[in-house]
Formats: sequence, structure tokens, C-alpha cells
Amino acid sequence: MLGGLSLRLRVFLFFCLLAVGGLGLTSVALYLGSARAPVSGVPQAFVFSGLLIGFGLLALIAGIWLLFDENVAKPIERLAASLRAREAAALDLEIDTDAARYLGDLAPAAAGLAGRVSDQTLATAQAVASETARLKAEKDRLTALLTDIPVAMVLVSPAHQIVLYDGQAAEVLAQIAPPRLNASLFDYLKRESLEAAHARLNKTGQDVSAQITSIDGRQSYAARLRPLGAGAGYLLIFDESVARIAPEEARPLVYDFDLLETPGDEAIEARNLDELCFVVFDTETTGLLPHKDAVVQIGAVRVLRGRLVSGEVFDTLVDPGRPIPPASTRVHRVTDAMVQGAPDFAEAGRQFHHFARDAVVVAHNAPFDMAFLRRDAKLMGVTWDHPILDTVLLSAVLFGASETHTLDALCDRLGVTIPENLRHTALGDAQATAEVLVAMLPMLSARGFKTFGEVITQTRKHGRLLEDLN
Repeated sequence: MLGGLSLRLRVFLFFCLLAVGGLGLTSVALYLGSARAPVSGVPQAFVFSGLLIGFGLLALIAGIWLLFDENVAKPIERLAASLRAREAAALDLEIDTDAARYLGDLAPAAAGLAGRVSDQTLATAQAVASETARLKAEKDRLTALLTDIPVAMVLVSPAHQIVLYDGQAAEVLAQIAPPRLNASLFDYLKRESLEAAHARLNKTGQDVSAQITSIDGRQSYAARLRPLGAGAGYLLIFDESVARIAPEEARPLVYDFDLLETPGDEAIEARNLDELCFVVFDTETTGLLPHKDAVVQIGAVRVLRGRLVSGEVFDTLVDPGRPIPPASTRVHRVTDAMVQGAPDFAEAGRQFHHFARDAVVVAHNAPFDMAFLRRDAKLMGVTWDHPILDTVLLSAVLFGASETHTLDALCDRLGVTIPENLRHTALGDAQATAEVLVAMLPMLSARGFKTFGEVITQTRKHGRLLEDLN
């Protein structure tokens, strides 16, 4: 009968029983004592009553203690012993939830947690083994790629998406636009000459030389396309004279070999979170009113397949075309002198639009930052139609709307540290927001929200938070 009651209610009933029993015993003892008063005298009668009350309460408390011992203390002890055995000896012991049935949901919760920990331990071991194997495979693949390969190299997928580039190739691509993984090579180079060279490569199976032109038509490069043998995709190698870098110099690499697997054509709503590319950005402004204030700095980083892409950073000061109020400078430390000679917002916005192409745009309180971009979209000559994700709303989905959702609170909650000298700089806050996003992505998947569409559905339930912020 008590099996359906909560633990707190059972404890309350135990003490109710103690109180009712004590009152009942006291009443009976006093009644019996008063009944003896005419014969034995009042003092003797109440001494007798006191003894009855004392022995009765001792018996009552002993009985209730036995109930507690059997139904609360012993089950908790057994539960703790089972959990400690699992912890110390890594034993996969079955937790006896029936023996602890009067502890409410504690035993099933402990059993569920223990099972989850066991599953996570196994999953972690498997993930470590898988990651070790992946890193070894990547090392072997890099070794093979870099053997006898000159500088200024780009590894390209069959769909002409950038999978790897070295530091020298990055300098070549940066003459056109910021280099970025998973970008289409056609964002940098004209399609016609590149596709013609690729067709010859597929036909001959051997290196093909080509003269390729930048997308803006301003630059021309001597290049070679090299097949990957049994692998998919190809290498695009810029001529050394273009890079002007000695082959013996350091070759920093940016890569993700998983990009060689060409994704399907699913709509973004159906794609898994770990398949997406995110551009996480922040702005610093002259004030808090998007309809009248201006941007003075834009910072952004890229997150690809759940990992921050080292080296792919967008960071620029912006000339707002007006004085920066001292109160704003005290927050972000950007002065009028610093923005002299910086690009205006139209030019900076175009550059950032290219950096964010084909990505989900992420920001903390995104409506504020996006309002500046969309306000001047016509001046930039671009359309800001990217999918948007807001880390304020992700925090509400994971931690509840009643929690605090500032960037500082979220960083504290997730163990992300923002260096003091980078706080309230566009790049520093973008980096912190990106680290928060990386921490939250697996948490969302664990909650069952695996696709972008499922996450957006959940964030829409908390849209009022952003209305209150703005």
C-alpha cells in the first residue's frame, strides 16, 4: 500500500505514527492512573502513569526504529555498498530495487545512474580506442600526403570541398577570401578552368597542370591537380613561385579528413548536429541600440563536426564612421584611434559573410548582433539568410528557463574560462561562446535532440527569453 508514496511522505507518516502513538499512550496511562487515585492516592497513581508512559514510549520508539532500520537504514546501506562495489571494483552488479522499494525513487534512480555510468565508461573506452585509431590513420594519411609533396597544397573532396590546407596554401587563398575547411573551392577559384582540369585528371589518372583564376578575376595561378590513388578527391598544388615560401619552412596544417565523405543532400533540419559547420561570432558596438548605433569590431571562429577549427579565425576592427562614446570604450576598450584606417561596416560585413558562407551562424543573444548585420545588408550587397542558433536558448533548453543565461554564467556552469584581457572583445567572447557550444552539443544529443530541426523546435519554446533581453 505504501509502495506508491514518496519517500518524504513516508517519513512524515512515520512521525505522525510516533506522535499519535505517544498521545494515545499518554491518554491511556493518565486514565488508568486517575482510576487508581481513590485507592492508592494521587501521587502514587501518577508515578504509575509515568512509568507506563515511559515504558510505552520506549516500546513505541523501538518499534518505529525497527521499521526505519528495516525499510530505510538497511536498504540505504545496501544501496551504498552496491554503488561502492561498482565504483571500486568496476563490477557490473545488479542493484536490488525491490529491497529498497520504500526509498521512493532513490533506488531506481541510483540503478539508472549506475547503468548510465557503466554505459558511459564503456562508451568512453570505445571512443578513446576509436579516436586513437582515427589519429593513427590521420597520421599515416598525412605522412603519405606530405611525402614528396611541395608547399601550398589543398586537399579537396570529390565534391570540391576543402578538406586540408597548409599554411602556404592558406596565404594564397587569403588573397581572395579567408580560407576555411568545408568551403567550396569554387568560392575562391573560377569553376570553368578548375572543372576542365578535374575532368582531365579523372580521364588520365595522372597529374594535370592548369592555369586557374581567382573568383574575382584579379589573380591567376599556375597549379597542378594530383590524384589520390585509391582515395577519393584530389590535391590542388599551387606553384612554389606563387607561395614564395621555401619548402623547408614550417607547414602548419588545418584539416578534417572526415570531410572526404561526401554528405547527403538532406535539408539542414534533418542533419545531425555533429555534421554541421557553425560560425560563432560576436560584435562590439558604440551602444545598445541596433537602429542607431554602429559596430566597431567583429570576431568569429568556426566549429566543424563538434570541434573548434584551430587557425580559422575572423577578427577585424570596424570604422563606425562616428565617435565611439567613452562609456562604450570602457567596456570593449576599442578607441577612435584604433579604428582609424579600419574597413567600414559594409566591407567588414562582406568579408564576414564570406567567412560564414554555408554555415549555421551562432551567437549569444543572436537577435542583437544579427540586427546590425541585417540593417546594412543592402550596403554590403549580401543576404543574411543563414540558419541561426542562439546559445541563450540552448542554455534554457538544457538547464531550464529559470536559470541565469548570461555568457559568464554559462561559462562558469560549463567550466569555460574567458581570459580577463579577452572578455568583452569580439574575438574573446566569440571564442568563449564557441567553447560553450562545443560543450553543449553532446549534451543536446544525450537529451535526444540530435538533429538541427529538433534543437530549433526546443529553442522556440524559450523565445520569450530573447524578447526580455532585447
